Amino acid sequence: MNREEIMNILPHRDQMLLLDDAERRDDMAIGHYQVRGDEFFLKGHFPDNPIVPGVILCEILAQSACVLMADEMKEGKLPVYTGLDRVKFRSPVKPGDTVETRCRIRRAKHPFYFAEGSVQVGDRLCVSAEFSFAITGE
Repeated sequence: MNREEIMNILPHRDQMLLLDDAERRDDMAIGHYQVRGDEFFLKGHFPDNPIVPGVILCEILAQSACVLMADEMKEGKLPVYTGLDRVKFRSPVKPGDTVETRCRIRRAKHPFYFAEGSVQVGDRLCVSAEFSFAITGE
C-alpha cells in the first residue's frame, strides 16, 4: 500500500501522515517511514542532535495498526488512541533511518481495539508497546 492508498484508510494528512508504505501479512501490519531530517518534530528535538520523539514513534505505530482495520475505516470514521501500556524506548531513531513497524490486533470489542507492536531500524529494536484505540464517528 502506498501513501495514496493509505490516505483512503487514514484521515491524517500533510506532515501527520507518518507512513510511506504499509502492507498486511495475515494478522500483522508492517509499515515503513523514512526519516528525512526536515520533519517539524526534529527542529527542536534536539538542536545539533536530532532524535525522533517517542510520541511520534508511537503515532507511526498506531497508524500502521490501522491498516488492519481497513474495512472499518470508512468515510467519517476516526481512529483515536485510548491507551498506551508497557511502552519501552530502547534505541533512538535519527535522520536517515528507515523505521519499520510490526503490529497485531490482540483483541477487539468494537469500537475498541487492543494491539501490540514494535518499531525497528534494521535489526535494532527501538520501541515496543501495547496500545488501544477506538474507531469513532458515524
